Amino acid sequence: MSTENISFASLNLAPEILKALDEFGYTTPTPIQAQAIPIVLEGRDLMAGAQTGTGKTAAFALPMLQKLMPLASTSASPARHPIRALILVPTRELAIQVEASVKVYAKHSPLRSLVVYGGVDIKTQTPHLMKGVEILVATPGRLLDHVEQRTLQLGQVQMLILDEADRMLDMGFMPDLKRILALLPKQRQNLMFSATFSTEIKKLSEEFLKDPILVEVARSNATNENVTQKVYHVAQEDKHALLAQILNETETKQVIVFTKTKLTASRLARQLVREGISADAIHGDKSQAERIQALDAFKQGKINALIATDVAARGLDIDQLPMVINYEIPSAPEDYVHRIGRTGRAGALGIAISLVSPDEEKYLKEIEKLIKREITKETTNLPARGSRSSSDHQPREKSYDRAASTPRPSPAKKSIDPWFDKPYEPTGDIAAKPQTNQLYKTNKPKREVAALLGGLPRKG
Repeated sequence: MSTENISFASLNLAPEILKALDEFGYTTPTPIQAQAIPIVLEGRDLMAGAQTGTGKTAAFALPMLQKLMPLASTSASPARHPIRALILVPTRELAIQVEASVKVYAKHSPLRSLVVYGGVDIKTQTPHLMKGVEILVATPGRLLDHVEQRTLQLGQVQMLILDEADRMLDMGFMPDLKRILALLPKQRQNLMFSATFSTEIKKLSEEFLKDPILVEVARSNATNENVTQKVYHVAQEDKHALLAQILNETETKQVIVFTKTKLTASRLARQLVREGISADAIHGDKSQAERIQALDAFKQGKINALIATDVAARGLDIDQLPMVINYEIPSAPEDYVHRIGRTGRAGALGIAISLVSPDEEKYLKEIEKLIKREITKETTNLPARGSRSSSDHQPREKSYDRAASTPRPSPAKKSIDPWFDKPYEPTGDIAAKPQTNQLYKTNKPKREVAALLGGLPRKG
């Protein structure tokens, strides 16, 4: 299907929605929007493959609002505002981002929306739910918390949307998803958006999609051509020094640095701050307030480097991000595609740098196999470890090198007086004493030693 010369006005969207889009500066739909919107408006189930940054939120939010518009009510009664559309997302950040977009598109309609996620007091969300909302954006765990507390009802849901379904499976949400599906009406429309179509994703689609239409706007697992990819081969112990050098030399003011673990993210952020580089970490162990604070500081340019794990970074809404750095490359090659998809968005140029240690070579080969291209290898120009200011990184082998390069001292010359060269001979009383191996020899008979229990009494 050709998506050229298509406007939002030609997609038969309601005037209230078109007005909001016009005020937001949207006039032309992206390929995923142009293909998905008509399918959703027809009432068909949809399985869409779209990379991050392709406009997939509007691809499901706009037709969802269009279908709910006839059911909108200005009544204050909660009963007139039941949950009619449920949007499930894997992370808190993505949940906030999606619901913010829904609010923008629905600003000229009486439709209500709300976002619920974990990490904050559930009691703060309950009053808003009790007022009634037509559109609920939720993370699976927190949704089930509300179900157990009976603060919401899902009996009137007409549309179910799974956003970033692949990440939900990666995070182990499959049991939660099955519980949620069992609570929903069987007659409903289902939409599923995923950056990759793994075997698990296809299996999930078979469980809850009915005769879906498949839409893909880019080759599966493709990387953005606007992103320049580079690899530095570096020893694990040299990664920090190379990262600091890249951050100091680049003119880029916003860089996301990816790590595999929360521990590494926190440690790396602290090290960079000690070295004068403004940085902060964002990961699952941080509270929602701390994560939002770090993200806002990053967006405002108060910090240059945001150190993030995959789970925390998924769904971050950062426009014109110029660079991402893989401090540790992921073991799952699909995660590499997601990571570098944070840059080079909306036609802008981006740079993705990966620091690869020898034990990560196998992961790099898997990534190159997946994206069907070889990533450019760069050479490092790190100063010799011995000349670095920090003594913490001085390796032992350098001291061996210095020892090897230092000439050994010549053997000492023999003394002129031969007496000094004679072996030691005991004299006087010392010579008269028995030798060491005879010290413990004696002719006395062995003395009987009393046993602890039931032994013989000592004689004498």
